[in-house]
Amino acid sequence: MIMRAGCSQSFEKGEMKMKKMVKKMAALAICSALVLTACGEKEKAAGGTTGSGSDANAKTSITWLNILHTASPPTDTIIKKIEEKTNAEVKFSWIPDASKEERINTSLASDSLADIVTLTILDNSSVRNALKSGMFWEVEPYLNEFPNLAKISEDTRRSASIAGKLYGIPFQKDLARNGVVIRKDWLDKVGLPVPKTLDELMEVAKAFTEKDPDGNGKNDTTGFMDRSDLVYGAFKTLGSYMGVPNYWKVSEDGKMTPEFDTEEYVKTMDYMKKLYDNGYINQDFAVTAKTDQQQKFAQGKAGIYVGALFDSKNLKNMAKGVQDNMELVLANNITPTGSESERHIWAGNNGIGGLLAFPKSEVKDEAELKRVLKFVNDLMDDDMYALMTYGIKDVHYKVDENDAATIINQDLWQQEVQPFASSRPNETGYKIHDSDPLKAESDKLIKENAKYAVLNPAYSLESETYSTQGSELQKIITDATYKYILGKIDLNGFKDAVENWKKSGGSKIIAEYEEAYKAAKK
Repeated sequence: MIMRAGCSQSFEKGEMKMKKMVKKMAALAICSALVLTACGEKEKAAGGTTGSGSDANAKTSITWLNILHTASPPTDTIIKKIEEKTNAEVKFSWIPDASKEERINTSLASDSLADIVTLTILDNSSVRNALKSGMFWEVEPYLNEFPNLAKISEDTRRSASIAGKLYGIPFQKDLARNGVVIRKDWLDKVGLPVPKTLDELMEVAKAFTEKDPDGNGKNDTTGFMDRSDLVYGAFKTLGSYMGVPNYWKVSEDGKMTPEFDTEEYVKTMDYMKKLYDNGYINQDFAVTAKTDQQQKFAQGKAGIYVGALFDSKNLKNMAKGVQDNMELVLANNITPTGSESERHIWAGNNGIGGLLAFPKSEVKDEAELKRVLKFVNDLMDDDMYALMTYGIKDVHYKVDENDAATIINQDLWQQEVQPFASSRPNETGYKIHDSDPLKAESDKLIKENAKYAVLNPAYSLESETYSTQGSELQKIITDATYKYILGKIDLNGFKDAVENWKKSGGSKIIAEYEEAYKAAKK
């Protein structure tokens, strides 16, 4: 529901009992350490300063259940500017990225939501079921009423749809953003070139572990610094370099094979296992959060980071005052043998970063929906992108005559602006751009990646079994993958897990995807 001025209240997600009490009371303030804001009570307020509910430009209050990719939530400096530009009071509830799946699932199950809900894991069965159940508004019929939303391409709309319906505004991202970030100063120290093959990358990892690349005389560095994420960490990117399909492989006759049932997936596990067994990767990678991964890299604990190429800029900035001599080089062309014909990189969700979805329990009618859509449309303006990316001109950044922006107060930017990076509905096509050489290089390589991007052929297909069991079944594979890498099971044990996946519902998923794929090709 869109909150009207003067009738907001705090809530703690998952507290169904509290929700019932809220309906009977004017307000009840209960805040958790992670939820910083509140959603409005269920009754609409009449009159006041909010204006008519039918006016898409009326001043209003909007709640947003959002994902936080930084260690701390932002102060209200940028929020106030967003409010000024959108004529809205915005109340954020932040969910840490590391716990997003669990927390979103809990919120969906308990209906503890907000006017806008950020859904970044669209292959999560709880999310898909909630979207298909009618819990959220279908938005495509309204997009063309708003200038920025109308520009969302048909391909993007189709890729972000579930069962042919678009249940939110797609996060529009570059097609394939990942690559390898390496300490160039360490390469020079150990006398190695920028790697172009997976074997050369392994040699770099070995040297960074064994040859004291930081020159402090201590055995305190590793090659890779990774995190507990088989998708956005090192595993999936290294796997795509080896030719692992992007979740699914489809043959010419429409036969579907899950990525983990391929020889290339096993080779990727073997590669990661070799890194682990030899100490070339942080030994706690399976339980390391993204923020800890980046901080440890910035502190000089390791020399190889696999993730979004544009993370390189932030890593170097985080290292200021700690590793001032850090030099980074970016690689996006690593293959098994160095051949250009072998270049592959997985396309993250086919360029869709998730959805901004609007629950019917909060956004009560079409008039309220249009007001929230107007708010999201406004976030896609050039000046809003600049605000949520760089901050306030001459406070956080300066800009030259070529629209190249330079951060002038890094600490203030990290505190007040950086947390909003994951809140931008669209990340491409704006005039303002980063003047930082690393960011410029990452933008160039990400654009180049698009030529070698491997799409997920099942991304927009429907499988009833996947919708109901997919997330639980995936845990079988995720658990077995970690156990194999950590040496707790052998290849037979992993194959047993794959068979367990198939017997528990995976075979039905394969059959349903094959049927949906053939139907889509007609």
